[in-house]
Amino acid sequence: MNVHLSSTIQTSDGADGSIDVNAVSKSYGSVEVLSSVNLAIAAGTFVTLLGPSGCGKTTLLRLIAGFIEPTQGHIQINGVDVSGVPTQKRPIGMVFQNLALFPHFSVAENIAYGLKIKKVAADEIDRRVARFIGLVGLDGMGDRRISQLSGGQKQRVALARSLVLEPSILLLDEPLSALDMQLRRQLQIALKDIQRKLKTTFVFVTHDQEEATILSDTVVVMGDGKVQQVGTPQDIYSNPNNLFVSKFIGELNEIKGRVTASGRDLTLETEVGPLTLPASAAQGFTPRAGDEVVVCLRPEHLHVAAPDAPANGSVALAGQITDCLVSGPLTHMGIQTGRTILSSVMMTQAGNAALPSASPCKVLFDPAHARVFAPLSDRLAKAFGEQP
Repeated sequence: MNVHLSSTIQTSDGADGSIDVNAVSKSYGSVEVLSSVNLAIAAGTFVTLLGPSGCGKTTLLRLIAGFIEPTQGHIQINGVDVSGVPTQKRPIGMVFQNLALFPHFSVAENIAYGLKIKKVAADEIDRRVARFIGLVGLDGMGDRRISQLSGGQKQRVALARSLVLEPSILLLDEPLSALDMQLRRQLQIALKDIQRKLKTTFVFVTHDQEEATILSDTVVVMGDGKVQQVGTPQDIYSNPNNLFVSKFIGELNEIKGRVTASGRDLTLETEVGPLTLPASAAQGFTPRAGDEVVVCLRPEHLHVAAPDAPANGSVALAGQITDCLVSGPLTHMGIQTGRTILSSVMMTQAGNAALPSASPCKVLFDPAHARVFAPLSDRLAKAFGEQP
């Protein structure tokens, strides 16, 4: 893994393009926006800061950029403490949703602007501009005015303008959020391809979990001013370490319950009836009898079968199909089970596609796929619009 998180300070290897965030907090008056964040980003990786509005991800990006200073802690770039170092002297480039392109300049002139400010030789400017026009897919458009470009082409100009300065780190604050879905997907592919070719460290901010999983080597999930989990997209999806991460990444079935006994197994009384799960299902806490918990299951881990189907070692729940939608290779089902409705996604087969709504069924799942979490704190619950 390229990014590490712990309660103690972690450090990268100090290579060109590395970032170390060491016990950083940021407050505005009595309001704490970031709380003791430790994060180490290795050089040459694509890292996404992911979380809901107000989680602190943009504040962290602004601290790395040098637009603001930490209330506590410090940040190192390339192994050097950058406390007090102004933005223009940090080895970073930036791309924001507001592109701030010069409308009266051509594409090439916009890209060359920073190089001219740095008084780079004219032949070197021409060489670099030509290279990055090609790299971002704007061949033949160097003489066009900004007003003649589409939204996606303008975004590519902004990207080239930052990369042409050859920073060791590129910071991107939701640069694709204003684009339509098709254009956004095209630029996601382009961004990832460019990052791989240049091996520049990209730190990307988004609230879109699908975008984060498509682009990133590593995802940093943030909530309530803290880093909640760090890992590869697949690891965070498959092994979330708390309910906040589990809810924020992907579709989820939540079953509320209470622990009645704990030991090698967890015995629970839940909305779908009594459940017995392995103690290893509990993530991030040690449940005790009487504790309220939430059992989480991904829709693809629920198999819907006929009422008389054998369990074969799976947990089995009696239910009734509320709706069934066949969408090409996938069948989506809603199942009333106890006091809650569960969602299942399965590969379309003759058997499950034929199950009609309102028919009784059996819901099966491997207990190894269940995750048991403590309920959300009041502050984290607000991120999902839930009342404490």
